[in-house]
Amino acid sequence: MSPELPGWAREMRDLFKSGSVAQFILHGNIFDVVPASRAAGTRQLSVKAFLDEVMFESYDVVLQYDRGRGIRATRGSEDWGEWLKQVLGSESLAMAQTREPGPALELIDRYLLRTLNLQSLRGSLAPRKIAVIIDFAEFVVPRGDALELGGAFSANVVKALGWANDPAILQSNIVTVLLTEGLHDLNDLVVENPHVATLHIPLPDEAELLDYLRTLIASQFPDLPAKCEVPIEVLARRLTGLSRVGAFKVLSLALKNDRTITAAWLARMKKDLIERDCQGLLEFLESSYTLDNIAGHDAVKSWLREDAQLLKKGVLHALPMGYLITGRIGTGKTFLVQCWAGELGIPTVVFKNFRDRWVGATESNLEKIFAVLRALGQVVVFVDEADQAAGKREGGEGDSGLSGRVYGMLAREMSDTRNRGRIIWVFATSRPDLLEVDLKRQGRLDVHIPLFPPETPDEMRVLLLAIARKLKFPLAEGDLPDIEAGVTLGGNEVEGILVRALRIYELSVEPRPPLKQLLAEAFREMRPSAHTRKLEYMDLVGVKECTDARFLPPRYRDTSPEELEQRIDSLRRFV
Repeated sequence: MSPELPGWAREMRDLFKSGSVAQFILHGNIFDVVPASRAAGTRQLSVKAFLDEVMFESYDVVLQYDRGRGIRATRGSEDWGEWLKQVLGSESLAMAQTREPGPALELIDRYLLRTLNLQSLRGSLAPRKIAVIIDFAEFVVPRGDALELGGAFSANVVKALGWANDPAILQSNIVTVLLTEGLHDLNDLVVENPHVATLHIPLPDEAELLDYLRTLIASQFPDLPAKCEVPIEVLARRLTGLSRVGAFKVLSLALKNDRTITAAWLARMKKDLIERDCQGLLEFLESSYTLDNIAGHDAVKSWLREDAQLLKKGVLHALPMGYLITGRIGTGKTFLVQCWAGELGIPTVVFKNFRDRWVGATESNLEKIFAVLRALGQVVVFVDEADQAAGKREGGEGDSGLSGRVYGMLAREMSDTRNRGRIIWVFATSRPDLLEVDLKRQGRLDVHIPLFPPETPDEMRVLLLAIARKLKFPLAEGDLPDIEAGVTLGGNEVEGILVRALRIYELSVEPRPPLKQLLAEAFREMRPSAHTRKLEYMDLVGVKECTDARFLPPRYRDTSPEELEQRIDSLRRFV
């Protein structure tokens, strides 16, 4: 056996050699290729072929099963085929009865039992080592309650448990392997069985991708260095987040079409491929804005820029695990993240709707997202409307505990200190009080940043000019009207006022009225939101969550916790 085994394969080998486990569940990046060393060079094998040719190279019989092709003996076909004909008769009948999971697992079970019986007889010629590989195991032992699955699938679950728990199998050289992309697609009884080893196959890291690129240069793509505008070491870093198969697709598309691999083309292809592989669960946030586009919030911008400097310097231990951005509707929470993304220099991805109506699908979606995030190396993860996405510790009524499972998976991933400075979480919500306390604690979302609407007429004018720049409209300071003190409008309302004024301006005939006049009229006619108590409540819960007084307007800095709680309690009935 090659000493150059990947980590999951070494762990699998050591566990089996210890005699403690005879059944393995391999999940994650199972549709990728795995490098296997040989005298003539490195081969790239599928996971099933790697198990067959490397992990089970010395085995007498290797049986592979999936619902599409039935049972196939990739090693020891003579013994398997002869026994199968004895049991079922003709070969055509045997092939027909090895496709459906129930009959197929029954045949495998009887074959293993027959082998164990023969091995117990001294001098028997029965196979000494047998491996059973079940591909697409989610279609054989699917997630669900035993009563809901029905008799056939329940029997499959019982057989899988039996192979893992049977002391006779454990003491023999018999091993069973279940392959699935999403661990949560499998039946809980099988996954949580203490006699089963669950091993995750990760996406390749930067070093592994560099080795893969060198293998491709030595075999299929000798012109890769000449056709790539970045060094191979940088190319490996840029390809992180992709599988080897995904990286091959990107390179093949360029090289076989005689196209130079530029940094911009590579970024676009990687983005498209990851978004497709994630089936719309993640979206890369590409931003042409910087924090210069943000009006006001000077303390917030300063803090975020300092953290961006630490990130670029690689001082990861001084970075927070995550940020919680709060504020009433229209204070620019999403735009702030978009602007920060334009300065960071690392990918920023947006969590899309990962919840699914099918049992186990939501958890599998999260598994896939986490695998990509870990492989990207460094990434900012933006979760908008976080109070709705993050779930609840106790779960929700009528969702069969899904909300609690989502909360648990997010909480575990966000608190993994190995990801500090690598996976940076940014949650945004106008209702931080609806987020679980454990989720927004220090060590998960360390920095809590509240955003507020403009407090003074000067701040309102600065915001108007900033929004005009965003809309690419040449609004000058001389076009700004006098704004009365005490007017409280969110950024969305200010943008609405500007758009109304521009609408009238563009519809007017020459000579057009001055913009200053139109803006003054728009301010007078604007009806602010009638939900004043609800908006104040959002402001106050943001103040309550704030972790640094510099982020607060002066009127909130001296508010005692008792006064804050009393006012929040008095407003709670309006939300």
